[in-house]
Amino acid sequence: MPTTQISRPTTRKLQPRALVRASGGPRYAVALAVDALGTGLLRPFLLLYGVTVLKLSAPATGIAMTVGIVAGLVCMPALGRWLDRGARSTVVAASMLVRVLGVAVLLATPAGNVWLFGTATLFLGIGNQAWPAAHAALVATVSHGRERDAALAAGRALRNAGLGVGALVATACLAGGAGALRALAAVTGAAYLAAAVLAWSVHLHARPAAAPAEREGEPEGPAPRMRALLAANVIYVFCLNVPEIALPLILVTQLDASPVWSAAVFVANTVLVVALQVPVTVALSRYSRRAVLALGGVLLAASYVGFLAATGPGHGWGAPAVAAVSVLCTIGEIVYAGSATALVTALAPAHALGRALARFELSTGFGLAVSPAVITALAPHGPAALWGSLAGATLLSAGAVAAEKDHVVDPGIGTRAATAGTAR
Repeated sequence: MPTTQISRPTTRKLQPRALVRASGGPRYAVALAVDALGTGLLRPFLLLYGVTVLKLSAPATGIAMTVGIVAGLVCMPALGRWLDRGARSTVVAASMLVRVLGVAVLLATPAGNVWLFGTATLFLGIGNQAWPAAHAALVATVSHGRERDAALAAGRALRNAGLGVGALVATACLAGGAGALRALAAVTGAAYLAAAVLAWSVHLHARPAAAPAEREGEPEGPAPRMRALLAANVIYVFCLNVPEIALPLILVTQLDASPVWSAAVFVANTVLVVALQVPVTVALSRYSRRAVLALGGVLLAASYVGFLAATGPGHGWGAPAVAAVSVLCTIGEIVYAGSATALVTALAPAHALGRALARFELSTGFGLAVSPAVITALAPHGPAALWGSLAGATLLSAGAVAAEKDHVVDPGIGTRAATAGTAR
């Protein structure tokens, strides 16, 4: 098979307008922003909605939400096959529309009905789990190489900004009680519907690539070098729950710090991700994605060691030290997020891009699902049990990532040819 020489993209000079085009076009960028705002309005307060508006018990509400997340994970293989048949903007729109259905069921749920609440969280869980893989597949279709990496990073920064703004608005609405929460849910549903219409209007579809069995008579199998990456990702993704679960738990229950510290860490995490995700991703584009991903693991492990030192006995400055170390943890998260999905899209064969992304999101969802239980189980045994275990596991994962060798000739350049038309 002849090879095509591809010049290195000048991603470091990518202008905002070009970045919008690489991300799917102006309408799709607006759809992402509206969807992120809607998710920020509801997702952090879904538990409160179940307890405050529907008068459900906290355990019943939590179980229903967990079932919704698990159901979303179960749907991922089917999502991957749908993407590999060429669907792009339709899948993104569907992930938004299924959440519209979830909000509609939520609004129709009478007080005390845990089954309807569970049905609503089921639809919301499916949509939330399906969106990342669908979005990454769409971006990988309209942009390539380091331009694609920057576009994925920009999408994450935009989503974090929308989530942050939505969460602030939702927090302001909490004083209004049950009525305000119902109105909040309704606005969320409208936001999802508007985002779905905008995403669908892009009309982007890919021409499915032939599988190796069809091209060369070889049996079709999983993407090479993907299993170690997926296993490592389960551990890496714990970092996403450190600011939301681990640090508030440690600060409030073990260091007796004011809840203001937890809020400050969460806000700083969001601001840093929004501000630095694209610049950091672009700055590291001169190195291979795999090396950058391994570096992210080292930074995360170093931050966990820092948390161990900050939360050890005899330190009266524990809360400020934890807040300071959380900056390093956020930098590690940014490096990880900017390279992990990019590496998957670079390694996956064209005919299996959707399934590779679905498997990656399945590993992400699994890590996010189990990390709260692991963190809360380790925390009572002391800082060494929690942070030592996380540091050791993350270093092992980084080593496993670094030990593999890519089949991409130039790690800075995507090798997949474009398969579809242009987003309008």
